[in-house]
Amino acid sequence: MGESRQSYLVAATSAVSLLRDPAVTAAWDKPSALTEFSVGGLAGHLAHQIVRVRDALAADNGAAQEPIGLIEHFSRSPWVQAGLDHESNVFVRRGGEASAADGPAALVERTQALLDLLTAALPAEPVDRVVHLPWTDWSLTLDDFLLTRLVELVVHSDDLAASVGIETPALPDSVIDPAVELLARLAVHRHGATAVIRTLSRAERAPATISAF
Repeated sequence: MGESRQSYLVAATSAVSLLRDPAVTAAWDKPSALTEFSVGGLAGHLAHQIVRVRDALAADNGAAQEPIGLIEHFSRSPWVQAGLDHESNVFVRRGGEASAADGPAALVERTQALLDLLTAALPAEPVDRVVHLPWTDWSLTLDDFLLTRLVELVVHSDDLAASVGIETPALPDSVIDPAVELLARLAVHRHGATAVIRTLSRAERAPATISAF
């Protein structure tokens, strides 16, 4: 199995373990560290990064188009620079809350079952597999799509841990390195190389933000 697929499964396994944490269960109905997300809703959104992969693998291969690159993927995605009230972000929050509606135990059970399915399915996928994303109407290589989900798992695991007052899960370099690389590429695309270099090397000249999103 390719390194990107293994890294995704490591991140997903860590996320499911975080969903099981008693601190998450205890805070389920409380506000999270993300505006307008409950802890349960954020947990549902974290779990959705596993659901999305199942959905992409199940999508009609005949609909697949020439895959686009990751920078173009994020540039086309309306949520990236949209405000909290944009329909894309409202939809995301509603989806997370809906996933959490039947409680933490049910969410964990469903998500673990999906992870078991993906653990068996991903190694069998062709190296050059392209997946069509019906919710965007464009296509990515499977490995690029898994990288987008890996970043979501890393970022939202930190959000969820911060929301319930526990340490962010430790992840290996095989997960962290590609996440940091993609976030850095997106930051350069959004703010320019000079802004990113200054922030990383010259605090006195750093801009207010180099956030990738």
